[in-house]
Amino acid sequence: MYDIVADCSDNVPTRYLVNDACVLSGKTLVSASALRMEGQLTVYNYHGGPCYRCIFPKPPPPETVTNCSDGGVLGVVPGIMGCLQALEILKIASGQGSSCGQQLLMFDAQDAKFRTIRLRPKQNSCAVCGENPTVTHLVDYEVFCGSAATDKCRRLNLLSKDQRVTVQDYKSILDRSDFHLLLDVRPLVEVDICHLPSSLNIPLSSLENKKCDHIQVLKERIRQVKEQMSSEAQVPVYVICKLGNDSQKAVKVLEKMSGSEVDFVSVKDICGGLMAWSQKIDPLFPQY
Repeated sequence: MYDIVADCSDNVPTRYLVNDACVLSGKTLVSASALRMEGQLTVYNYHGGPCYRCIFPKPPPPETVTNCSDGGVLGVVPGIMGCLQALEILKIASGQGSSCGQQLLMFDAQDAKFRTIRLRPKQNSCAVCGENPTVTHLVDYEVFCGSAATDKCRRLNLLSKDQRVTVQDYKSILDRSDFHLLLDVRPLVEVDICHLPSSLNIPLSSLENKKCDHIQVLKERIRQVKEQMSSEAQVPVYVICKLGNDSQKAVKVLEKMSGSEVDFVSVKDICGGLMAWSQKIDPLFPQY
């Protein structure tokens, strides 16, 4: 028998599965997560508080979700969040209660700060814990979320074949000294670990949010490459990340910006990213 469930999963389908199982069995759910240098903790289905579905009625699009395998996590952060998770479980089990029943505790390891966000209350319209629930038994959560219940690295396929190049293709471009721009869309903390020479780092999040200073830097670099080219052809832009997932997202973002914020046409993603570069081109290139 058990009274409290600790959710330490790293994928969306499992989170919905665990939540629904706890609601249907009347158990309290203590949930913690970590990504890069940030952590979150909350307690669901506790003393009339909301469940996970109350906060997130619908799963996010699979291509917008980043797990630890894709985005990385500083090892200390899961340890901190795990200790806080264990603390909440002990407080609840010993009758002292929890202060996270309707609050989200957020930890920023970069600045060593904690803050809390008050969550909305239990929703009467919730599909599993509401007044007229439509979820009365566990379902196929991979189908519901449109993604696999695994913490392994995903391989997205957002682009057509002609929008992508292999690491071997890009190595040939370097060997020929073809004029181009290499755009690295990883977070700066990853770029500081390793990067290819002459790459321009603009994180995917900055492109998605159209940060003016970063867009201006991108436009300036494109202009510089254009000046070096003798033809009237558009500047080739190749986008790279760690595994080839975020680079595909970036290509989609840049295509929408082409002709307005950014003036170029030829933008392609490098399949497999820097890990493929390490495996197939340069075995001395760091893997992380």
